[in-house]
Amino acid sequence: MITPDQLRRWQRALPYWISLGLVPLAWISAMNGGWTVLLLPVIAWYGFSVADAVLGLDRENADPATEEADLVWYRAVTLIWAPVQFMTLFGLIWYVTGTDHLNSFEKIMVFFGMGVISGTIGINYSHELMHQKNRAERWLGDILLAMVMYSHFRSEHLLVHHRYVGTPRDPVTARYNEGFHRFYPRVLRESLVSAFRAEAAKLARRDRPWYDVANPFWRYWALQGAMLALAFTIGGWSGVGLFLVQAGTAIWQLELVNYVEHYGLTRKHLGDGKYEHVQPRHSWNAAHRASNWLLINLQRHSDHHYKPDRRFPLLQNHTRAEAPQLPHGYPVMTMLAMVPPLWRRVMNKRVRAWRQMYYPEITDWRAYDRHKTPLPR
Repeated sequence: MITPDQLRRWQRALPYWISLGLVPLAWISAMNGGWTVLLLPVIAWYGFSVADAVLGLDRENADPATEEADLVWYRAVTLIWAPVQFMTLFGLIWYVTGTDHLNSFEKIMVFFGMGVISGTIGINYSHELMHQKNRAERWLGDILLAMVMYSHFRSEHLLVHHRYVGTPRDPVTARYNEGFHRFYPRVLRESLVSAFRAEAAKLARRDRPWYDVANPFWRYWALQGAMLALAFTIGGWSGVGLFLVQAGTAIWQLELVNYVEHYGLTRKHLGDGKYEHVQPRHSWNAAHRASNWLLINLQRHSDHHYKPDRRFPLLQNHTRAEAPQLPHGYPVMTMLAMVPPLWRRVMNKRVRAWRQMYYPEITDWRAYDRHKTPLPR
């Protein structure tokens, strides 16, 4: 029997289960075609933008000392998502490649919508899972990343991004005045290279070569190969093509968010290749309620970098005095990022205000803007 206390915990966690409501929309678009193929991108971007405007901001903070046992309903949605996404993705490949009521454009749009799910939700949940100590959770994170052919994100995020965020050594920190369309190809190339080098360096410190079986890239390649093989088995080359449409969309969604999270924010160079410690002020914060439900508090990114081990329900919202604030939630900000002149009009003045607020002693930012300050050793 459920106790009143357990019921209250479930009710508090319930809004974060909203992601499951996107899955039926993928099937509606596949079964009906036509205008329904727009349902997922329209609701994920525009629907949640409107919901943020209506529901406003959530600045309340949970007790960071909350016990794991009290977070079971929050954890549950991240644990069930991998099988839900797996069945949805490969079920759609089976259904769409075997039907004749969708034209080629509609099929592509169905999997574009699926990529919105696997990028907005799947990669985000993998991000939560990869930070945990539990091996099963980390494996679920790997499976989610393999479904979008971006397994190296785990190595890049844990070994490079968290260590070097806000410095020239982090490919994912978007530079001041760097438009998304320049950032995107650069980060695709550099993040893969930096992830592989980080794992090779980790093995070298144990006197092992990069090709040692302990290199997680072997696992990444095996999982990604298995996903491609399954897509081919179910849907042939059409299945592989649709799978890759989904994966490409998901990666684009991820890197849009990465672009927004740290745009123009840099850690102060202390000399001799060293930088100040990561603080909440080195990530953009957003307290928008609806999109934080959908993204399991990813927009409380300032606290995530400050305390990476915190599970998502315990992430703290930082005030304007502690961290820079985005004017809108990620749905609006990622759409703005696709239009660089509009993005710069909205964000560059905020970066300049951030510099004046936190680093008034720095009068010449040219080295930081060019990302040519000395690299950390």
